Order: sequence, then structure tokens, then C-alpha cells
Amino acid sequence: MVTTRLTGTTRRIVAPGRLALALALAGATTAMMGMAGAPGASAATAPVSLGTAANYAVLAASTVTNTGPTTITGDLGLSPGTAITGFPPGQVIGTINAADSAALQAQNDLTTAYSAAAASPVTASIPVELGGTTETPGVYASPAGTFGITGTLTLDAQGDPNAVFIFKAASTLITASASSVDLINGAQASNVIWVVGSSATLGTYSILQGNILAQASITVTTGVTLDGRALARTAAVTLDSDTITAPASVQAPTSTTTSLTSSANPVPAAQPVTFTAAVTASTGTAIPAGLVAFTDGSALLGVGTLDSTGQTTLTTATLADGLHPITAYYIGAAGFESSQSPEIFELAGWSWPAFQAMEAAHHKGM
Repeated sequence: MVTTRLTGTTRRIVAPGRLALALALAGATTAMMGMAGAPGASAATAPVSLGTAANYAVLAASTVTNTGPTTITGDLGLSPGTAITGFPPGQVIGTINAADSAALQAQNDLTTAYSAAAASPVTASIPVELGGTTETPGVYASPAGTFGITGTLTLDAQGDPNAVFIFKAASTLITASASSVDLINGAQASNVIWVVGSSATLGTYSILQGNILAQASITVTTGVTLDGRALARTAAVTLDSDTITAPASVQAPTSTTTSLTSSANPVPAAQPVTFTAAVTASTGTAIPAGLVAFTDGSALLGVGTLDSTGQTTLTTATLADGLHPITAYYIGAAGFESSQSPEIFELAGWSWPAFQAMEAAHHKGM
């Protein structure tokens, strides 16, 4: 039970149970999916947190072996193995952690990140060969379980610097010699994830953007440029005269605040009332996009789409007589965390003088 205040008058309301509220939100999510159709990548793809593994440009489980003048910008880690060879002539602009607590924690965080990325809902199944194609933000899988790049793969963020690209290969990722990945329209290497169910092999003098999260090994052949990370969960990372640079950490979504107002409170019986939800970002100038669910206690009233100002409305004339706890839930989108508004207690079917008289009589009898 909670105590609230409606225009200066105290009122006790029984809050809905958590299970009922969860069911309402589940219904809201289903309704949103129906309204939105096929999930748009920017709305459906959440960033993947690497935890402390984000500090590492190279992380392996069994061994790290290098040949030639490899340059690693970022930390180099190994756990539970102990053998890191080839440094020098390789150079690490960062910290080397071998079989210590920091490397162990990074491996644990890599496992968490791998599981989260592997569980991301697939936006589309696409052919094995990515070279010569342009992909927009989303989660992609290959029916054959492998991905290859011959030529150039272009990743187009469509102006959204928070756009996330996840490529899920159940088996292998293999890039051809001199192949490349180009990032355009705001795409960030930190938000590109390659989930590899077995091993990854990068061809000689190829250029790859993004973070490789491999279940087993990663082989980076001669002269490769990797703007990202080579993170191997259970096996080795092998290097040969390469340049690997850990990009800025995967950007955490921006927190948001949702407010809710009513066009009339109280509202006469069977008369329309409009609820307006406004969602703002806690930092920056970007305006949140996506969908908002309006609930009446544990019941879903409807779903609205945020406009270019970050607002959406819902109009209803079906509120039964009585007091209604109305809440707006912003479900979130890529780059923005979810949030919910404080409750508005909407009085339907009463005139304000009548309500005051009722409350006066109630308090007099107490």
C-alpha cells in the first residue's frame, strides 16, 4: 500500500503486485513488436558490455605467441595459461597480465559478454560471404554457421554513433588476404562484435574492424590491422607482425528520465483524457527514440511512438469510475536505457467538488 497526493488531497492506494506489473510490461513489449513490425536494428540491438575485457586488445586462455614487430595498443592478457612469447620483438603499449587475478577477471567478463552477444535476437540471416556487401545495424547470422570476407564489407551506422553490429558465426570467421571492413556514417569499431563459435583466422594484410569474441582460437596472420580486440575464451591467440588497437570502450547506453502529464484530472465519466509522456536523455543533446507503454495499474492501456521531440501521447475515454494509477514505461532503444515515470493518479467519473466532499466526509468519519 502506498500513500499519494492528488492536488493536495491524501489518498491511499494499493500498489499492483510485481507479477501483475511484469505481465503488463510483457504485454507492452508484445504490442510494441506488433506495432514496429520486423525489429529495426537500432531499436532492437543492445550494446554488449565487455566489462574489464574492454581493457585488453589481446586476451587468450592457453598461449599468446607472436612473431615479428607486432604493435598492440591496449592490454595483453592470458588466463589460465602462462606462456606469452614474442614480446619483444612485439611491443605492448599497455599492461601484460599473465595468469593473474586481472586476467582471470577479464576472462570471466569475456564469457559473460560472449554469452550475451550469442543470445542477441537475430535481425537477419545473410550469406556466408560478406565481401562486397553493405550492412546496417543489426544482429546477423549465417545459415551455414560461418562468415567470410573477400573484398570489402561496409558497415553503415546511418548517422547513429551508438549503432551496434553483431555477426554470429556458429563455427568460423575467415577473412581473405587484403580484405577490409569499412565503417561509414558514424559506425564505431567498439560497437562491432564478431561472435565466433570456434576459431577466427584473419588473412594476410587484411583490415578488420570490431571485437572478435572467439570460443576457441584466433590466428592473426602477417601484416593484419585490427581496429578492435582479439579475445579468445578457451585457446590461443597467434600473431605475426600485426597492428592491433583497442578502440574506445563499448559505449554504455545513456540513462533517461520519463515524465507523464494528464490533460485533465479529474475527468468526467466517459470523457476522453490524454496522457503525454516525455523522455529525455541524462546527458548530451540526442533525443531518445522508441516506444512507450502506458499502464493503468497492471493493465496495458496502449503503446505510443516517441516523436522528434521525445514525446508521445495516448488518449482514452474508457477509464472506469474511480482512481487509476497511470504510469508510462519507456522500453529503451540502442544507446538509451529504459525508464519509467512517476505514477499519476487519474480520477475518472467524479467532479472535483464531489471528490472533495467525499474526502471530507471520509476524514470526518475517521
